[in-house]
Amino acid sequence: MSLTFHWFLPTNGDSRHVVGGGHGTPATVSGRDRPPTVAYLSQIARAAEDLGFVGALTPTGAWCEDAWLTTAMVSQNTERLKFLVAFRPGFVSPTLAAQMASTFQRQSGGRLLLNVVTGGESHEQRAYGGFLDKDARYRRTGEFLQIVRDLWEGKTVDLSGEFLQVEDARLARVPDPVPEVYFGGSSPVAGEVAAKHVDVYLTWGEPPAQVAEKIAWVRALAAKEGRSVRFGIRLHVITRDTSEQAWAEADRLLAGFDPETVKSVQAGLARSESEGQQRMLALHGGGNRDGLAIHPNLWAGIGLVRGGAGTALVGSHDEVAERIKEYQAIGIEEFVLSGYPHLEEAYWFGEGVLPRLAAQGLWRHPFAERPAPAAQVPFAS
Repeated sequence: MSLTFHWFLPTNGDSRHVVGGGHGTPATVSGRDRPPTVAYLSQIARAAEDLGFVGALTPTGAWCEDAWLTTAMVSQNTERLKFLVAFRPGFVSPTLAAQMASTFQRQSGGRLLLNVVTGGESHEQRAYGGFLDKDARYRRTGEFLQIVRDLWEGKTVDLSGEFLQVEDARLARVPDPVPEVYFGGSSPVAGEVAAKHVDVYLTWGEPPAQVAEKIAWVRALAAKEGRSVRFGIRLHVITRDTSEQAWAEADRLLAGFDPETVKSVQAGLARSESEGQQRMLALHGGGNRDGLAIHPNLWAGIGLVRGGAGTALVGSHDEVAERIKEYQAIGIEEFVLSGYPHLEEAYWFGEGVLPRLAAQGLWRHPFAERPAPAAQVPFAS
């Protein structure tokens, strides 16, 4: 079985420095270095496609461009790359969302994946007109996915739920193929939604032991529902020919973190209601620059200025490949990766790590007629 790798489209802007923000905090000024134009995002998408990434995740929130519109435009400049579109189920009706997904599938040639983001920040939700508390938002997500999945199966749906009500809802044309649903959440109610409705459960990049606990938790819940779920992980990557080069790049990024920006971002993230975000903050102690290496080749420095995914795999290509194998051994099948800047880092990973995994039979290029690039060997000095 081949591992699946996805890349990331920085619709909040890109830079040679970390673009911070997210989870209710605004994007940092570094996001203006490379604005998220369709032309630049298409460059990243085409690189990811050529290198062998299956899809590209786009974020959602007030800090970035709209994921639906952006990916619809970028998809016209690519051929086979899929788009893992993040969206919040409380901001659009389930029938309309099912129709939008169906249209996207037809117009893109079946290249839509959906990342359902319930949202852990009540203050940001209120800006969009949503006033439910977090647990209620997850229960609404469950109702939303029930309606959407029934519509995708061609059913006529009548539902009067706790939050959502539809009558005689039906799609004129169902999507083919049906988009796979990705979802993350660390609270008990999030686990219930995942067990009942999703195809892939995503976790942020915690150390393997913690990730293994999450996998066992969701797997047991899904088994009670008579279902099975695949598992993926969201990480940044800094991979180079040597370990010293990779850690020097991590140190360069860290040196660019303005103390006041770190303080401001951490204060904003501390208010987050997201259990996953609080787990990320705990990895670096809420702003502590010491002890950021929390597991071999796993660095928590990104989380000092960025909400959401806050850890990176850092090391030589061989070391990063070993860490990927470590996560695979506990049940991770899909990796959603990113790096600053996203264009260059896609090549570092695609030309450095993927060939090593291919040589070990753990990965094959998803477009079989395109051979995997040869592993890059450091020049002798």
